[in-house]
Amino acid sequence: MTRIEFFFNVEDKLQKVAELSEKAVMKGRRLMLFAPDEDTVRAIEGRLWSQSPASFLPHCQAAHELAAETPIILDWQPAELPHHDVLVNLQPDYPPFFSRFTRLIEIVGQDEQDKVRARVRYKFYRDRGYEMRSFDASGVAL
Repeated sequence: MTRIEFFFNVEDKLQKVAELSEKAVMKGRRLMLFAPDEDTVRAIEGRLWSQSPASFLPHCQAAHELAAETPIILDWQPAELPHHDVLVNLQPDYPPFFSRFTRLIEIVGQDEQDKVRARVRYKFYRDRGYEMRSFDASGVAL
């Protein structure tokens, strides 16, 4: 069953995604970053190019020919998912395919609308019996 983690009160969601991406690549994990739109994908790509001055975080979109070999996949409408390791959701709704993944990470900002939507997703997952953990923006378990 998918393990679900919520990161609440995140000041800069794209920075948190870049940090999680770097950590995942260092641990040999594979990420699917599910963004709300193409503009967000482009903004995340910029962060992945500059996250660490000494490294590059390899990434591409789900439809790219190298997606199966690339550790970080970014998309807003993936037709085919090249792996099912870690899904990072930045969309306002739950991803309908989340249960295919070993782990789901929800990134929640500080604005009230984002928090309200996150509470709906949290209840959705909880009501279906998923194991969940919550963290504040500094990474301390709540």
